[in-house]
Amino acid sequence: MTSSPLKVSVVIPAYNEAKTIDSVVAAVRAVKVPGAVFEVVVVDDGSTDGTREACEALGSAIDIYERQPNQGKGAALRTGFGLATGDVVLVQDADLEYDPAEYPKLLAPILADKADVVIGSRFAGSDPHRVVYFWHMVGNRFLTLLSNFFSDLNLTDMECGYKVFRAEVIKQVRITENRFGFEPEVVAKVAKQKVRIYEVGVSYHGRTYAEGKKIGVKDGFRALYAIAKHNLLG
Repeated sequence: MTSSPLKVSVVIPAYNEAKTIDSVVAAVRAVKVPGAVFEVVVVDDGSTDGTREACEALGSAIDIYERQPNQGKGAALRTGFGLATGDVVLVQDADLEYDPAEYPKLLAPILADKADVVIGSRFAGSDPHRVVYFWHMVGNRFLTLLSNFFSDLNLTDMECGYKVFRAEVIKQVRITENRFGFEPEVVAKVAKQKVRIYEVGVSYHGRTYAEGKKIGVKDGFRALYAIAKHNLLG
């Protein structure tokens, strides 16, 4: 008897990504992983630049499309997780900083039944990285160290946008952070579940602020708050 393929819901939060959303969806659709099929879920977080029209033009390439008032990445992912119907949920940013061609290695530990959660790392392995902001790197490493201190994990890149979850794991997590505080919140909450967590090195093609990068200094301070809150208070 042949087992059914693993259904992977790729959840794409999008805010003013009209220039890249079609390329991201096309890249996701081009991925082939033996033993897996893909569902594309796009949550448009109140875009004002034509993202909605771009998504509508993609037609059946997007399985589920939802538009909501602008609240932030965490809020968009909260919506997307609720809509996803797959066995596995994979977070894909809409800005092309992360390459869907790397899904095979992100999914490998789950397909091998070794992991329940897989987190990407821009600081592990030898994959190519665009050289951008020094202080962002310093901030990321500090936030990861602080997160690890509380969670007792040994991640190298807690803030990495690539995160993959078995559906039964992420469906048990109540996401409360609306913006980029999602990253430390979800790590803190899956760590408390005592599930199997793997880390996989990924490439990174970072954008500059002139190219549309959105995370800023205030998000770093919010991450500090989120680390303390969600590790200590739940």
